Amino acid sequence: MTVEFAKLHGAGNDYIAVDGRGIDRDWGALSKEMSRLAFGVGSDGIVLVQDSEVAQIRMRVYNPDGSEAEMSGNGIRLFSKFVIDRKIVLPGPGDEGLSVETGGGVRTVWPKMEGNKMVAAKVAMGEPTFVPSEIPVDTSQIGDLDMLQAYPIQAGGRELKVTCLAVGNPHAVVVMEESVEDFPLVEIGPQVENHELFPNRINFEIVNVISRSKIRARIFERGAGETMSSGTGSTASASAARAHGLVDDTVDVVVDGGVLRISWDETGEAFLEGPAVEVFTGVWPD
Repeated sequence: MTVEFAKLHGAGNDYIAVDGRGIDRDWGALSKEMSRLAFGVGSDGIVLVQDSEVAQIRMRVYNPDGSEAEMSGNGIRLFSKFVIDRKIVLPGPGDEGLSVETGGGVRTVWPKMEGNKMVAAKVAMGEPTFVPSEIPVDTSQIGDLDMLQAYPIQAGGRELKVTCLAVGNPHAVVVMEESVEDFPLVEIGPQVENHELFPNRINFEIVNVISRSKIRARIFERGAGETMSSGTGSTASASAARAHGLVDDTVDVVVDGGVLRISWDETGEAFLEGPAVEVFTGVWPD
């Protein structure tokens, strides 16, 4: 059975959107095939449309290695553009926004429209949690610590001081003095992702603080590798810097694919703002 799809990107983080309602197939295997560079469409994974019983629509996210992710901040914007532009579902009246079921909970998306097309959005990312068991972290290895802030781990022959949190999916953030441009992320990223401390693997971010309102981040996504951008990774990076008192409540996160804006005041939900662009559509032959 052929599969119709759209290729989209948000600040360089690209996903393939597929309407999977009423279709039963191995979506993880399809993501592995379609995400391949040169041999496939090339992407950071698939965002899949499914019906929901608890929200207006359900999003599932599959990584390029076929594994399923709980949540993607960029992915949910691209997913929302896909379903709104095609009128699969529309946001509620006024400020209600679009409610989307994800593996990390129900999220609200407020689209920015130009004509009848969505061009950007603000996303409710949920409340970041630093509780080790909720990330999750193997608590048998950390004693009675109630959070991991600048916690030392060994990877690639280096000591890295990670701050661990979850924003719908797990993250380890290192705020460093060393320039992130010079850090060997491709080599060290897989070692952090698969570190024994993290039973479900983990996303890994390295961060330089530029000012109280701007940080620079590079992102290594679990199951995908280094990406040009990540919504949850940017949210985790800004939240970790905020938890350390290094930035203010609203932060521009400079990633390889552009800039995402994160707002979090340490007391509730974090919010992500960024673009959503459709690149092309196609049909995948089976």
